[in-house]
Amino acid sequence: MCLGIPAKVIELYEANGMKMAKVDFGGALKEACMEYLPEVKVGDYTIVHVGFGLSILDEQEALETMELLRQIDALGEEGIAA
Repeated sequence: MCLGIPAKVIELYEANGMKMAKVDFGGALKEACMEYLPEVKVGDYTIVHVGFGLSILDEQEALETMELLRQIDALGEEGIAA
């Protein structure tokens, strides 16, 4: 199963001729390529999959998805198996 995770773009820059970003996955900062999203801006939320920004989300949708992922993680920490 493949999973794209919402992340907030906190910095944009160019590296080796590629549009790159520092993104925030709810506290975990990572680097992602934004070549597929030339219109992305700092403050936007994007779905990131294997290090590439794939689509821009509105903030409400991103926050709801992040909350659902936190709830799934909490279930795992409680030892509840699906």
